[in-house]
Amino acid sequence: MKVCVCVKHIPDPTMPMVVDSGTKRLVRDRGQSILDPSDEFSVETALKLVEEHGGETVAITMGPDGAEDALRRAMAMGIDRATLINDDALAGSDVVSTARALAAVLKNEQPDLVICATESTDAYTGMVPGTLAELLDLPLVSFARSVTVDGSSISAQQDTESGYRTVQASLPALLTVTASIAEPRYPSFKGMMQAKKKQLERINVAALGLDSASVGEAGAREKVLSVAQVHQEKQVRTVVDDGSGDSVVEIVAFLKSIQVV
Repeated sequence: MKVCVCVKHIPDPTMPMVVDSGTKRLVRDRGQSILDPSDEFSVETALKLVEEHGGETVAITMGPDGAEDALRRAMAMGIDRATLINDDALAGSDVVSTARALAAVLKNEQPDLVICATESTDAYTGMVPGTLAELLDLPLVSFARSVTVDGSSISAQQDTESGYRTVQASLPALLTVTASIAEPRYPSFKGMMQAKKKQLERINVAALGLDSASVGEAGAREKVLSVAQVHQEKQVRTVVDDGSGDSVVEIVAFLKSIQVV
């Protein structure tokens, strides 16, 4: 089976996020960007499925030159080859523009299964997988905590607010996975050396047959109008215990007032 994994090169979430005041976009410094940690669970899932059933794994991302680093990381983990959609016309892409570019590559790959993280760690929209499934006309199996493939069907335990439910779909399909699905493997030194020699294809908008007006800022249907710093104020209430026991009554009354108890 062929499994394609959509990954993303993001600013390191342990570092302060910087937004360009002019473009209102995240500043993506290559030296401070990494493979999205959420995508490592997708990569691990793909590797395990192909180890079990045989086949090929492909990592795909859209981004600037630095996004190659994310793909090399995925290949160091074990992914067979990768594709970077790299074109200045893609700058300013929204969810739809991003999904449109990824879908163009996936249509050429014709995978049995597409795997995505539930959401990216930099934007947190969680909308790209669903949009991709719609563009590719694939069944969407989301929030998977475990997955099995049996012939031409996929079965997954899907996380819910109260537990999980088991869902099935026919292949080809699109799957999103949670952090519960597996522990991502750490790239070995040998894997990192091999990743440097693996095939990494760069492709632009024209090669995908896309109109430049349909992607990037030109094709975006949403725009960031303003960016503001969030200010958090902590409210502290001090209760003095004078030994009378009234402090306990006061604490309980306060907790009830804010609907904690």
